[in-house]
Order: sequence, then C-alpha cells, then structure tokens
Amino acid sequence: MLRPGKRTQLIMSDHRVTLNWNRNGHTFGYKEYSRDHALDFGHGVAIQASAAAEYLGTAELPDPEQAYVGSLSSCHMLTFLAFCSLQKLTLESYTDEALGFLEKGENGKPVLARVELHPKTTFAEGIEVSPEKLAELHHQAHQECFLANSVKTEISTIL
Repeated sequence: MLRPGKRTQLIMSDHRVTLNWNRNGHTFGYKEYSRDHALDFGHGVAIQASAAAEYLGTAELPDPEQAYVGSLSSCHMLTFLAFCSLQKLTLESYTDEALGFLEKGENGKPVLARVELHPKTTFAEGIEVSPEKLAELHHQAHQECFLANSVKTEISTIL
C-alpha cells in the first residue's frame, strides 16, 4: 500500500489505536487532573490505562511503560513461536516475566533504557531442545522482532 507524504513509501500494514481522555468536570491542576484514559483497539476491544502511580496515575491500571514492555515481550514471543513452528518444535506454553527499567538518559531525561525478557518455555512431549538451540531461537527472534528493530531500548533475553 502506498501512502502519500513527504516521500512515497511502501506500507506493509498499519496499526490504529484511538486514545480517549476527558476532564469530566474535574479541576485541571497538575496534581488533580485524572491520568486515566481509554485505548480503543477497534473491533470492540478497549482497555483502561493511566500513568504509573509514581506519576499520579491509577496503580490498578496499566501504564504506558508497562504497555511498552508488554509489547516488546509479546512481539518477541510471537517471533519465537514462528521460528519454533517453522522448525517443527512444538511448544506447549510460553511465559515471560518481562521487566523494564526507567533510567536517566544521556540528556538527563527519563527513558525506558532497558528491558529484560525472562521467557520460560515448555515444549511438547518428545521435543528436545538443547540450551544452545533455545538460545539460538531467542537470538533469531530478537533479530527479527518488528518492535526490537524499531526501538533504541536495550533488550536482553535471560534464560
């Protein structure tokens, strides 16, 4: 699909999200206004989100930093699953307790500088995957993950 713009480029796909926030009559002082908002992914799927609690958000709701870490984890897993499937390495389950680190960047401003993925995999009965092969699959997944290729954040997989 070609899209007009400053330059014509080939778009493989587009991904839309509609964000909605309303003041709802509350005061708009810095410490008073609500950080809660909705992310509508279309097709009837929407989630409530907020800022991190440390930044005056609602602790029970996902924050942008968590969503970012979750997106990186999800993209890595989906790429990993594709490689396993193509190599006939049937997986039964995949769990990742991903962790992102907000740090001061070079310019002194906060950045989500590092993300650690901690995947745990269970392969189907009879499927043997050596630690070296598992590391290779995760390396390939990292190299091909769309999001890992799109960000400056350091992403490491810790097996």
